[in-house]
Amino acid sequence: MSLSPPHPAEVQASRDAPATTWHRLSVRIIWVDLVISIVSIVPPMVAIWGFGIDVSAGQIWPLIALAAFGVLGAVADGLRWVFTRFRVTPTYVELKTGVFLRRHRSIQRDRIRSVDVEAKLRHRLARMRVVNIGAGQQASAGESALSLDALSAEDARRLQHSLLSAVEGPAEVLEASVDSELSSQHRRTTAQDGAGHESPAAAPEADEPLRIFARFEPSWCIYNMFTIWAYVLALGLGWGALWLLSTVGVDLYGFVVGLLDWDSIGWVGTTLIAVVVVGALGAVGLGINYFAENWNFELARIRSRDGTMLRTRRGLFTTREVNRDENRIRGAQISEPVLWRWMGVSDTSVLTTGLDVWSMSEPAAILPRGPISRTREVAGQVLGDPENPFHAHLRPHPWRALRRRLWWAGGLTVGLGALLTWLAVSDVLPYEVIWATAAFGPASLLAAVLAYRALGHTITDRYVITRSGLLSRATTVLQRSSVSTIVIRESLLQRRLNLRTVSTMTAAGQGGYDTPDIERRQSLEFAVQAAPGLLDPFLVPDR
Repeated sequence: MSLSPPHPAEVQASRDAPATTWHRLSVRIIWVDLVISIVSIVPPMVAIWGFGIDVSAGQIWPLIALAAFGVLGAVADGLRWVFTRFRVTPTYVELKTGVFLRRHRSIQRDRIRSVDVEAKLRHRLARMRVVNIGAGQQASAGESALSLDALSAEDARRLQHSLLSAVEGPAEVLEASVDSELSSQHRRTTAQDGAGHESPAAAPEADEPLRIFARFEPSWCIYNMFTIWAYVLALGLGWGALWLLSTVGVDLYGFVVGLLDWDSIGWVGTTLIAVVVVGALGAVGLGINYFAENWNFELARIRSRDGTMLRTRRGLFTTREVNRDENRIRGAQISEPVLWRWMGVSDTSVLTTGLDVWSMSEPAAILPRGPISRTREVAGQVLGDPENPFHAHLRPHPWRALRRRLWWAGGLTVGLGALLTWLAVSDVLPYEVIWATAAFGPASLLAAVLAYRALGHTITDRYVITRSGLLSRATTVLQRSSVSTIVIRESLLQRRLNLRTVSTMTAAGQGGYDTPDIERRQSLEFAVQAAPGLLDPFLVPDR
């Protein structure tokens, strides 16, 4: 994502700033890519020379494509190292990159809101880190404001500390802290003076946490194993194993077919065995993935330049550290998936401006999937309110909200039955499929009841608290002072039932949070209390 062009005054200020040296990324990335290229070429060579596989047979081409992908990736990293420069001045962080399309991007240091450090396995083996510098932007493209891939581990930590520390050092200290080529020599000559004392130029240690809210919990593994993604993971691993073994002449499918007499078991037994086995393999895979992703997890509050930051650390093979400016946190949300609600499973995230809520890396998530009782406690502590808002009593919604959902369930059931009947009469489907309506009807009515029971809302001194959702019941706690817009709407069916939906809009999180099916007379009162003073110019006193 490219930043908007700077103001002419900012350009002039940047020109007037003291000149600092442009630096390269760590040269270790070249050696790592060389090793990756060699490793990528080994599998096809072993398959051709070791197993005697013919290249024209077609089975070896996926391995050749994988080797080509690894070599091209290494070449791209080498070009990126050659054409990438960065520097840190007292007022700006600047980055120049690009081979055919050159880009020069910069961030004012006083606008930096996060400096995240990430390391994949190859980075950790070479003692390198990826530094992502964010300026509070909504990264809809999944790209941080500035990304330095990769610095040495020492330089990455020193750069993070200098950008987030409460006191900004002089330009020469910052330059010394990020100079990859001279960092080791600089530290040997300036870390200690003649009396053995630490000199002012030496970078301080990493920030110690002011408070630790949560650490890694091995028992939470059970909450992360039973999801629908277990089947997706198992099928993906099965297909990969089938393809890999087939390249060396091993028939995995024939081996599985020969284990049992599938004809005597029947299609019902075969389906049950497949569901159980695939689900078990996927659950084991998700359990291993939980330990790999969340090993050494820690949620803590640390000091920053503008106050405090909420920091999470996690990862066994790929480590990731995310820092969130607490001045930009506007609330929190706890979601409970419907199929695992009986286990007390919940996901916890914070509502923060400048974080991409749709990113696969989930920067807004502050806890792994865990028990609802524990996540409520931690989320309340993060918000810092004396009375935990997640323990507040929610006001139920009127029975007309249940009637609306029952109408929708009945309408969908009738529509599905009519569609299946028309397809059966047209000889597109057999008449037996009409019985699917008999199963869909009770399921839709049950879903309507569950969706109604999920409704609730209340307002405290500081927060708007709302709860709704069928597939994932979400309890949202939003600061009243952060509400920028109120939207009140009603559909045709809601109008007949005297119901309305009130949406509180904010710059944090998803941007807006709905409180559906409030009684019409209470909707305006709720909207006025949710955003104090926002609707006053539009209110007309009752006669």
